[in-house]
Amino acid sequence: MKNLKKIGLFRRFLAYAKPYRWRIIISMLASLVVGGTDAAMAKLVQPFVDYVIVEQDPKMVLFVPVLVIGISLLKAIGRYAQNYFIRTAGQLAIQDLRNDVFSHITRLSMRFHLKTPTGSIMSSVLNDIGMLSQMLSETLVSGLREGVTMIALIGVAFYTDWQMALIAFVVLPATAGPAILLARKIKKVTRKSQEAIAYLTTALEQSCSGTKVIKVFGTEQKVNDDFRLRNKTYYNHLRKTFKYSSLSSSIVEVVTSFGVAAVLWMGLERVMRGDMTQGELFSVVAAIVMLYAPVKRLIRVNETFQMGMGAAERVLELQEIEAEIVEPAAPVVIDRARGEVSFDHVNFYYDAGGDIALSDVNLHVSPGEIVALVGASGAGKTTFAGMLCRFYDPDSGVIRLDGVDLRSLSLASIHRNITMVDQESFLFNDTIRNNIGYGRDATLEEVRAAARQAYAEEFVENLPDGYDTNIGDRGLRLSGGQRQRICIARAICQDAPVLILDEATSALDTESEAIVQQAMGNLMQGRTTIVIAHRLSTIMSADRIVVMEAGEIREIGSHTELLAHDGLYRKLYDMQFKDV
Repeated sequence: MKNLKKIGLFRRFLAYAKPYRWRIIISMLASLVVGGTDAAMAKLVQPFVDYVIVEQDPKMVLFVPVLVIGISLLKAIGRYAQNYFIRTAGQLAIQDLRNDVFSHITRLSMRFHLKTPTGSIMSSVLNDIGMLSQMLSETLVSGLREGVTMIALIGVAFYTDWQMALIAFVVLPATAGPAILLARKIKKVTRKSQEAIAYLTTALEQSCSGTKVIKVFGTEQKVNDDFRLRNKTYYNHLRKTFKYSSLSSSIVEVVTSFGVAAVLWMGLERVMRGDMTQGELFSVVAAIVMLYAPVKRLIRVNETFQMGMGAAERVLELQEIEAEIVEPAAPVVIDRARGEVSFDHVNFYYDAGGDIALSDVNLHVSPGEIVALVGASGAGKTTFAGMLCRFYDPDSGVIRLDGVDLRSLSLASIHRNITMVDQESFLFNDTIRNNIGYGRDATLEEVRAAARQAYAEEFVENLPDGYDTNIGDRGLRLSGGQRQRICIARAICQDAPVLILDEATSALDTESEAIVQQAMGNLMQGRTTIVIAHRLSTIMSADRIVVMEAGEIREIGSHTELLAHDGLYRKLYDMQFKDV
């Protein structure tokens, strides 16, 4: 059953090579040339010994070197064609696989990305698929070449003397058992080593992303020790791979030596009896010795194959994770929404059996209305915003945009009509122009207009390359306020009728906040806006304020109404302004 699963897994990945079958066919034909030349070399030993060395035929003295050079040249051409075409076919197949895996990852839900470390994802896309690349190349390149060579040399050995060839063949099954057993161990250890390097990649990614925190708290030594420990774990798994691989080669070397010794013993006896010529003996011995070389290499190919299968299982597990948010079968398309949003008895759990994140949430937001969500951390505000963007689907209840269930809308309609400015102010390692125009094919004038409304134009134009300035990883070459204004400009450029502002000014100083608040004022004009804020001073002018606690809506009203109600909002207000 395991073998059938393994074959099915290999066929699944081999299917990626199908579009490049002509490269593989050319490589297979070249393999026939390589195998044939090795067999020819073995066969030439007989006339070389009998006619050149023993009989000293002057014609053969001239002919044999020319023939050797010709065969070598033919073999070199065949080997080049075989290697080039099979390796390019393998790499193109792996390129398609990596593209498919990356595309699949981008379609997976936020739930997957919250649970899965970034380093683990990076390891699968880079390391695991890299191992598959090696497997496909080795299996297809060496497997084809050594297989053809072995068959050709078997033919020469049996043609020259079938009895001696049969003796040599007796030892081959003895190498199969240990080789298969050790290859299985290699596969198991390889899977563990790939998991170990995923942990190692995660440590590297987190260290690079958290450099500032590491330096502030002076934990460089702790981070180094952790990395060393993970690196040692990875080495320990690799060491076992090296041990099993080396042991396999040694066993094959010892076992095959018995076959060569038996052939030499039998052959020398027959030469001394006059039953065969010296040339025939050397020819069959050369064929058998040359035969063992591809056998050894095929065993190494099997080891590489098993290593690739260990990585393939991890890639397959990733590919089999189903996307929770998918395009509906018959999607409803909205070009530009009016901006009416409603939550109707919405319930949501992040994990089955876990605490509820949203409980029976009911809220209707009219087009152009500004609604603020407030409450303590963990109240469900960000979950509310994420569900409106359809990062998740409700476990029960309905979320609608312009009266249409979000699950019935095309994903493009949701992306076109709902945008968000997040507290993380994430920017790409790209130019300012590309960051502002991200998600649409915006002209430079549209980008500049958005920057102007976001109060970002002045500082952008003072940068060395203006809008073509690269802002570095996560935009770290800009200040916090500048990054946030670029994010606001990006939302303005998107021009979506529904806007979500999730703690958009929480990490800014007073001066930057004042500028960003002005920019957000421009952004909110004519749009349905959901504002999430801890600082109540930023949302007092909202049309309505929704107070959340433990995933439930506790109060709804204007700032004045909620203060007069003397409930949870009043409590939050007094906590923030008691010293003012």
